[in-house]
Amino acid sequence: MDLSSSMSSASREPQPPSDTPYQKVSPVPRATRPHAVLPSTVDGSYRLLFNRELSWLDFNWRVLHQARDERVPLLERIRFLSIACSNLDEFFRKRMGGLKRQLAAGVQRPSPDGRTPGEQLEMAREAVLEMNSALLSTWESDLKPSLAAEAGIVVLNHDDCSDAQKTWLREYFLTHVFPILTPLAVDPGHPFPFISNLSLSLAVTLKHPGRKTEHFARIKVPTSEGRWIPLPDESGWVPLEQVISHNVGELFRGMKVVGVHAFRITRNADLKRDEEVADDLIEMISEELQERRFAPIVRLEVTPDIPPEVLDLLSRELSLEPEDVYEVAGDLDLGSVNQFADLDLPEFKYEPWDPVTPVRLLHEGEVKDRLNVFEILRQGDLLLHHPYESFASTVLRFIEEAAADPDVVAIKQTLYRTSDESPVVKALLKAADAGKQVAVLVEVKARFDEQNNIEWGQMLEQHGVHVTYGLVGLKTHCKTTLVVRREGQGLRTYCHIGTGNYHPSTAKLYTDIGLLTRSRRTGEDLVNLFHYLTGYSPEQHYRKLIVAPRDMRQFFLDRIAEEVAHQAAHDNGRIVAKMNALDDPIVINALYKASQAGVQIDLIVRGHCRLRPGLPGFSETIRVTSIIGRFLEHSRIYGFGNNGMPRYFIGSADWQRRNLDDRVEVIVEIRKKRLRERLQRILDISLSDHSSAWELDSEGVYHLRRDTTQDRIHGTQQVFMNETHRLKHVSDPPWDL
Repeated sequence: MDLSSSMSSASREPQPPSDTPYQKVSPVPRATRPHAVLPSTVDGSYRLLFNRELSWLDFNWRVLHQARDERVPLLERIRFLSIACSNLDEFFRKRMGGLKRQLAAGVQRPSPDGRTPGEQLEMAREAVLEMNSALLSTWESDLKPSLAAEAGIVVLNHDDCSDAQKTWLREYFLTHVFPILTPLAVDPGHPFPFISNLSLSLAVTLKHPGRKTEHFARIKVPTSEGRWIPLPDESGWVPLEQVISHNVGELFRGMKVVGVHAFRITRNADLKRDEEVADDLIEMISEELQERRFAPIVRLEVTPDIPPEVLDLLSRELSLEPEDVYEVAGDLDLGSVNQFADLDLPEFKYEPWDPVTPVRLLHEGEVKDRLNVFEILRQGDLLLHHPYESFASTVLRFIEEAAADPDVVAIKQTLYRTSDESPVVKALLKAADAGKQVAVLVEVKARFDEQNNIEWGQMLEQHGVHVTYGLVGLKTHCKTTLVVRREGQGLRTYCHIGTGNYHPSTAKLYTDIGLLTRSRRTGEDLVNLFHYLTGYSPEQHYRKLIVAPRDMRQFFLDRIAEEVAHQAAHDNGRIVAKMNALDDPIVINALYKASQAGVQIDLIVRGHCRLRPGLPGFSETIRVTSIIGRFLEHSRIYGFGNNGMPRYFIGSADWQRRNLDDRVEVIVEIRKKRLRERLQRILDISLSDHSSAWELDSEGVYHLRRDTTQDRIHGTQQVFMNETHRLKHVSDPPWDL
């Protein structure tokens, strides 16, 4: 496809190939509804912003659809169910928790869609109840029977077991479970126990046979080794809490067990943080982590058979209102079904994907004769597409060779998230031990990775690495590495700028873009950026990088305005952008104005999207697509037609308010023709997906484009896998085909 004609195309809607029959399938019931406050430029006929919380839940419906889609291998469907349940847990911890904190503080200021915190909580609860029902139905009516019928994995209730199986389970309980349980009584001498976040518990009611007095105790279900117990003859799996419930009398000898009822709590992770008055950011984050353990509870999940008096006791002791209680008519914590997805049954999983090494980085001949990564980059920039191309043989190799190269004098890196036993961190430690100058910005405010990042930072410091723990008031979210190398009579910089974290594990699961370059000006900009991040140097100037929060929003607004001008002058305004989420009202309003001017706009937005596409008079030329597949779509690519001379940008930022206002982000322009062609091909394939792409309509309904001729998914990600393997030995890939 010709690059400039693609970007300047006035096509109303990218379509699948004309010879491919497909249908649009609506998902399970949606959550999004088009309720919003009107911008001042609108006459009141339409409401132009979707609610963020409900749009986020819509994303989770699309994840849940993967669990229901029979084209997906069975164990992968179970994994998607687990992901959807875990996503919902995080939604309560972050989004519902934040709304409840606003409500408690008396905040009445509406969200951009015109809803108060109380109204959003009410709407979200209604949507969550519907989603809970769908999650449970998917497990009980679809996946559990399919496991038995197709894979021979029978998930049993304890009551359904044979006498012999129950006898074995009792022995298992006495030898493997009973010794580690700790029943906690509640009475005047024993206060109500602390209950940890997302833990599965049993509420036990007891009666003293002599005194006839009633008592209450709590048992934490120890699920660290797995929640489901496999029977020895592989005839079934039984949930651990049921095994405990049916043998709980062993814990309370001399008492009569009246009832045993499972419950689960979720604690708020959205705590107030006042960095301006913090003397020590690390100390503040450490204190916050401790506070989070004891944070207010935002959800109590119970089974419908729980007696009113037990529910009243739990609600009173946990300081909960009725709207915080969610009845689940089945297994609590379906996120634990991931245990089945991890079984070694390859015939029920995706075919393994083995990332390839770009041809220019292949190790040809003897190791001593091969070019190092710096010699390769002197031949030209590399654009990387993970997980289709290997993170280990590209980015990790870049860092490891820099650590070992005697000519490298300095390495600087931002570290937002990384893995346990991180090879990236090990390489940085090796570089510091070798006497190189190593500076790392460790972001200790990365949600749910705070403790891990603090530990990494302290280890790096012990090896002499210069460690900075983020900036006051900002998260450092950019993905950048700078290598300074002595060459000839001077120093040369080499850079990596990407869309994903330096996390080898997620690099196999997330789709991301990365640039390896020896561009002098890009290196100079990264030097200035690290001076800003590690020292007192806020007034930096950048020639190649676009940095948030200082410049990025205005930069993108200017590019959108340029397309409006091109549309007026040449009738070829064009914007194609791929991101994780879209919610910034200022950018959305600019996109509406561009659409009203006739600019053709395609947005590929994996997650929540506040923009309302296809609305007559406002967004008729805007199309929104969401791609959900075996990999998590994580890359950010921004393309602008520029009157037939397209410009492309990649980097760490979405068009979200938090990215543009509250984070240090980096976007870089891709200037090399062949690399631009590759980005355009990625966007073209994504837009023409007729198998795994969802289209958002103006009423907030996502429709799946589904190929009616295929029983397996052959969408965007499969196309990239096939193409990567086909071209893995081609030295000059024809990205412009």
